Amino acid sequence: MNIENITTLGQLKEAGYEPKTIKEELRRNLLQKLMKKETVFEGIHGYEYTVIPELERAILSKHNINLLGLRGQAKTRLARQMVGLLDEYVPVVKGSEINDDPFHPLSRYAKELVEEKEDDTPITWLHREERFTEKLATPDVTVADLIGDVDPIKAANLKLTYADDRVIHFGMIPRANRCIFVINELPDLQARIQVALFNILQEGDIQIRGFKLRLPLDVQFVFTANPEDYTNRGSIVTPLKDRIGSQILTHYPDDIEIAKTITEQETAEAAKVKSHVYVPELARDILEQISFEARDSEFIDVKSGVSARLSITAFENLLSTAERRALQIGEEKTSVRLSDFMGIVPAITGKVELVYEGEQEGAVEVAEQLISKAVKSQFEEYFPKIEKLQKQSDRDPYAEVVQWFFDESNFELLDTLNETDYKRQLDKIEPLDRLLDTHVPDVEKKDRPFMKEMVLWALVEYNKLSKFNLGDGVQFKDVYGGYISDL
Repeated sequence: MNIENITTLGQLKEAGYEPKTIKEELRRNLLQKLMKKETVFEGIHGYEYTVIPELERAILSKHNINLLGLRGQAKTRLARQMVGLLDEYVPVVKGSEINDDPFHPLSRYAKELVEEKEDDTPITWLHREERFTEKLATPDVTVADLIGDVDPIKAANLKLTYADDRVIHFGMIPRANRCIFVINELPDLQARIQVALFNILQEGDIQIRGFKLRLPLDVQFVFTANPEDYTNRGSIVTPLKDRIGSQILTHYPDDIEIAKTITEQETAEAAKVKSHVYVPELARDILEQISFEARDSEFIDVKSGVSARLSITAFENLLSTAERRALQIGEEKTSVRLSDFMGIVPAITGKVELVYEGEQEGAVEVAEQLISKAVKSQFEEYFPKIEKLQKQSDRDPYAEVVQWFFDESNFELLDTLNETDYKRQLDKIEPLDRLLDTHVPDVEKKDRPFMKEMVLWALVEYNKLSKFNLGDGVQFKDVYGGYISDL
């Protein structure tokens, strides 16, 4: 159907156009995609067997939907991608404020126009991208904002009394007729405003300043909510909750591989710009491990959650830290070092909500602890775990490394070292090479320096070595040797 040639209601009828509700549109187009085995929600990872099937079932059931989950769980992104399930264009009565369907006009303006002009009623076409409306629920949102109010200026200009329904100024929901309407953070909406949504969801009635209107609005509602909001700021009133067809629980990635895929997708542009910075795969693992450690940390409020944006912004900071270091020492290319992870601390402190104990520790201290725990967790994936109490008969695989530091003092890894000197400095620790050859013989040559540095950081966590921050780098010492030399 060539929509450019269809400009009136009569032409629309001749073309055999069949009007559908928005929920029927979504259902029909979803069924077609499922039959063709096409991916419905692009760029959403980790939800293939949980959230997405539930969301598809809700659309097939023509339900209004509530996406319930902690921050940074792609709730809004899922809602926005539902636009792709709409028809590319739908006809509307030309000049209508509320996207009137020419076959089923709702507003007084559209009804009078269709009655007067019949098949000559002018129509325009609305693209699917224009059929998405989003509103962040805040305590200052009013019924007038969402539903509408009397407009005294319109009454004066048209010389109408307030008894005439033409003086009504429609709010966001009527203007989103035949659209997807998303209300983010629903519990933040005051209870009396939530009550105003009852009839819209159930019967399509709207009430404005005593006017008795019946507008069976055709809207696909999608709400998002954070479980934390139920106790801290507000709640979804029970009758409204009852009118929402499906409540779908979202979640964080189940494993590091999924988390890495998400971060890689969201930071592709930053990585492209900074392609001269090489990032070892182990560095990416440690970066994602930080978020997993944060979600289990006693210092961080679990109810608040740890957004996937932590890993995204941390990765961007990590690239920038390495880039800045390379510029300062005059190198065109560089590789991420473990010491560069200190540059992601600001990305962590701004993304976590601390409990009382965390506040006592301090945000920076908590962030550094998360980095250290992530290093320790990843270390145990590659090397034998270090037990606190080790039998004398057991051979300690790290004894040679620790002994090296006992014999050598003041080993420093400075930020001012270029790539060659950085590798040469780590190569001085010969027992480290033997350790890597034994336990990770397949590690790529270009990743060995990073892995060596990880071993040193992990030995610090197990109290086998001590580490000192020099400002422009770090210094490693044997625990007892460092103590004796200080004396």
